[in-house]
Amino acid sequence: MIFLIGFDKNEVKKIREMLSELKVYEIPQYCRDWSVQSIVEKAEELEGSCDWHLKKFILMHDLKNPQIREVLARIKSLNLGKIIFATTTPTSLTWKLEDLLEELIREDEYFQELKRKEAQQKRLYLDIGKG
Repeated sequence: MIFLIGFDKNEVKKIREMLSELKVYEIPQYCRDWSVQSIVEKAEELEGSCDWHLKKFILMHDLKNPQIREVLARIKSLNLGKIIFATTTPTSLTWKLEDLLEELIREDEYFQELKRKEAQQKRLYLDIGKG
C-alpha cells in the first residue's frame, strides 16, 4: 500500500499510473489525528484530497525491500519535487499521523543538514588541494 500526502490531483494521477500494480491512497486532512494503523485499516474508506500539507510525503506500508527500491526509483523519475519517503514500522503505526509527519520533517531536516556539512567539507578539502 502507498499513501500520499501533499500532492495535487495531477500528481496523484501520475503516481497512480506509475504504480498501477499497487494500491495508492490519498490521506485527507481529517485523518491528521488518527493513528497510522487506523489509516491503514480504513484505507479503502478514505475520501478526499491529500493536497493539504505544504510538504509531500509518500508512506509505504507492507512492501518488501525490492518493492521499496522500485517505488523510490519510479516516483523520483516523475520529477515531482522534494518528497519525504517513509515506510511504516510497528512503532510508527501506533503514532498519530500529525506526530509522524512532524518527526519525518525533523529527520529530513537533520539529514539535509548532514549533506550540507558533508558538501562543505568536500569543497574545503578541494580548495586546500588546489594550492
